[in-house]
Amino acid sequence: MLSRLYPTTKFMITIALCLAAFIVPGYGFSYAVLPICMVLAYFAGSFKEFSNLAIKALLMIVVFIFILQSFFYPGHDILWSWGIFSIKREGVEFALFLTSKIVAVASAFILFFRITKVKDLVHSLEQIGLPSKVTYVILSTLQLIPEMKKLTLVIMDAQKTRGVETEGKLLVRMKAFLPTLSPLILGSVASTEERVLTLESRAFSANVKKSSIYTLEKTKYDRLVQILLIVLLAILIVWRVAL
Repeated sequence: MLSRLYPTTKFMITIALCLAAFIVPGYGFSYAVLPICMVLAYFAGSFKEFSNLAIKALLMIVVFIFILQSFFYPGHDILWSWGIFSIKREGVEFALFLTSKIVAVASAFILFFRITKVKDLVHSLEQIGLPSKVTYVILSTLQLIPEMKKLTLVIMDAQKTRGVETEGKLLVRMKAFLPTLSPLILGSVASTEERVLTLESRAFSANVKKSSIYTLEKTKYDRLVQILLIVLLAILIVWRVAL
């Protein structure tokens, strides 16, 4: 059911998780947002994809930030020291706070983009009145990295067929990657020109009301989820103020 919700409803779930992470004091709930998102991803049928992406995207960043803040955040309560390096209690507490918020926000947005199709998101933005030019910029931005990755793989496969060694040690892969830059850049420019011609042929810049054969409707579950999210956020805010 979660994957069939309207994109704006899914975005409200994302924002609600982010706000809750900042409303609830401490860092326990913020870290718990990641397993909560895993559960939601499981019911949406995207558990494996979400888990792999979230762990790969967050693990190195969180560990790196945690180490930096633990060693270099100013403080006086030293927990461990070695030479000029020392881990301070204030640094650990700030590192836990900062990394927990990063985990919460990143997990929520990764979940949103894993369970929401780009075309559904763009269509819903057009439905609420955003100009076509703005939605196209959003669409192009979201598709930029996947398309560049896809084009890079095509170029690397072409290099393999020509006998170029593309796998092995880091130095070998770097040497194989450099020749791909030129066709990658030229291919990106060519695809941009093709997009411009395609958009103009479809009267993209015409100042008229446009119709679409693609439809996306809200269901009764969307209104129910939205009301539930607003009520839960209101309860959290009242509870936080009353503390």
